[in-house]
Parts: sequence; structure tokens; C-alpha cells
Amino acid sequence: MTSRVRRAAAADIPPAARVLARAFDEYPWTRWSIPADGYAQRLEALQDIYLRHALRCGLVLVSEDALGVVALLPPDAPAPPHEDQARIAELLGDRLAALVSAELPAAPSGAWELATLGVHPRSWGRGCGSALLAGALQEVDRSEARTVSLETSDPRNVALYERHGFGLTATTHVPDGPVVHSMVRPITEA
Repeated sequence: MTSRVRRAAAADIPPAARVLARAFDEYPWTRWSIPADGYAQRLEALQDIYLRHALRCGLVLVSEDALGVVALLPPDAPAPPHEDQARIAELLGDRLAALVSAELPAAPSGAWELATLGVHPRSWGRGCGSALLAGALQEVDRSEARTVSLETSDPRNVALYERHGFGLTATTHVPDGPVVHSMVRPITEA
């Protein structure tokens, strides 16, 4: 099955945030970094904030069937507005300090950040994630950036990213938290 993808519009963000909340329901990083109390609602609200920021500053693609989304930020993306940062801190609650103290390797200078890629669980294994990733990487390959970086705390994702040209650069064991795999992909000349 091949999924068709397109650039997201503002109206796509709420359903895309719901898809990400379902896709990341059992994801090690979000389970560690988001308080358990109201977890699903917090996760969806955070995804909505992050997707709106990526729509303003970067690239968001959705699948035509609305069951998958990918978001990337360019190297010069500004931080989210103050009010978004305050809401993020509120949603992270008592987990904010642990999240801020997690020491992960820095991304290469000038790299695009693959901020998120998620597919609704009922569509896992059907090519939607690969289609979204391929579409996003084609867009980024046209930029002046030289690399795309990402982090994943699900080891099953490593193989997907390797099929799309990413290489593992570090594996970090966050104290009392998940294992995080850092990966980088060079830009392919368009």
C-alpha cells in the first residue's frame, strides 16, 4: 500500500495531533516525560502545540487518509512563542525538570530536525510512515541544509530510518528514563 502525502494546513493540525497522541500512546519517551495523570490529554495538547509551531516555522506533511503526520524544523527555526512555552511547561508539570536535565547529544550544526513522525496504530506496517518520511526528505533535500537529525526511543524505528538513509550516531541511556537513539542523514543532492 502506498500512501499519498500533502502539505498540512491549519485545519489538519487538530486531527494530526490526535493521530500523534494515538501513535505515541506507549512510546517510551512520552511515557517517561509526560505525567501519568491525564497523560492522553496532555500528550494530544503537546502534539498540537508542536505541530502548530512546525506549521509556522518548518514543514508538516499529512497522509491523504489523515492517519499519519511528519513534522520537521529547519536549523534556523525560532523557539516557540513564550505563551506556548508556558503551556508546554504546564502540561509537562513535575516532569519538566527531568526532561530539561536529560543530556542528549547535540544535533549537527545546520541540521534540519525531524521533530515527529507518527501513524495511527491501525495503519502501522502499511507504508504510511515511509511515504511521509520520503515526502518530507524530498522537500528538505531542496534546502541549503546538509543534514537531517532525529531522536527515537523506540528501537523498532531505527530500521525504518536506516532504510531512508539515516545512520545511528549515538545511543544514550537517560538516567531513570528511556534509551534514546540519535540518527543523522546527509541531504541528497536534488
